Amino acid sequence: MPSQREIRRRIGSVRNIKQITRAMQFVAASKLRRVQDAVLQARPYSDKLDEVLADVAAVLGSDEHPLLARREGGTRLVVLFTTDRGLAGSLNTNTIRFASKEIVEHSGDLEVVTVGRRGQAAMRRSGVPIAASFPGYGDRPSFASVLSLARLITDDYLAEKYSAVDLIHPQFVSTLNQRPMLAHLLPVQPAEDLEALPGRQFIFEPSADAVLRQLLPRYVATRLYQAVLELAASEQSAKMVAMRNATDNAQELIEDLTLTYNKVRQANITREMIEIATGASAA
Repeated sequence: MPSQREIRRRIGSVRNIKQITRAMQFVAASKLRRVQDAVLQARPYSDKLDEVLADVAAVLGSDEHPLLARREGGTRLVVLFTTDRGLAGSLNTNTIRFASKEIVEHSGDLEVVTVGRRGQAAMRRSGVPIAASFPGYGDRPSFASVLSLARLITDDYLAEKYSAVDLIHPQFVSTLNQRPMLAHLLPVQPAEDLEALPGRQFIFEPSADAVLRQLLPRYVATRLYQAVLELAASEQSAKMVAMRNATDNAQELIEDLTLTYNKVRQANITREMIEIATGASAA
């Protein structure tokens, strides 16, 4: 049985940990509000851009722009988004497990570009070829920050280094729900409902080539930026929940230690009273 001093020391240590986790919970909650607004505001633009590019890809041939070209075989590129730091519950574990399953189930030549140190470390341990690694973009990602990644992917695809590019990242569903997802990036997938399209009634000014030359690189950057925003919102929500659970666990531990302390204190008092009574009767 530990002494009263040891129990008091443990209670003090747990109280300090509780204060830290509670502060981290509030910090994550304040950051979550900002990134949640950003990801929800960016989704309509990203979804509409996907819709427009899908319609354009359905009526234009692969000779109109190389980013529309569909190639058989070749090397597949997977861009994996994870966080730089831990303390985010099972967010990184679920995303990495999802990516590993996708890599194992779809055999063939494959390379990975990692965003975030957690994914980089996991892919290196697994022996997956890493084409490039980027640090995380933090809780205040900007559109300009993903342009270097977008340029790398676009240039490599135009150089026919890869036949397809996919994104794997956590999707922010709600504060309590973040699920990993696979999103196809390149080549641009044409719309499936061809009957609803206006055929070749699209009018491109000055030309289809000029429009696509400006639109497609921005499409790649926008999709990557959306993935980064989804990751940022998922990270802060997972951190907030994890720190709240840690705070609750610390409070339960404090209560258990306090109960143990009271039992030890009562046992010591009883023992002292017995010793006094024994000494008085012997006298």
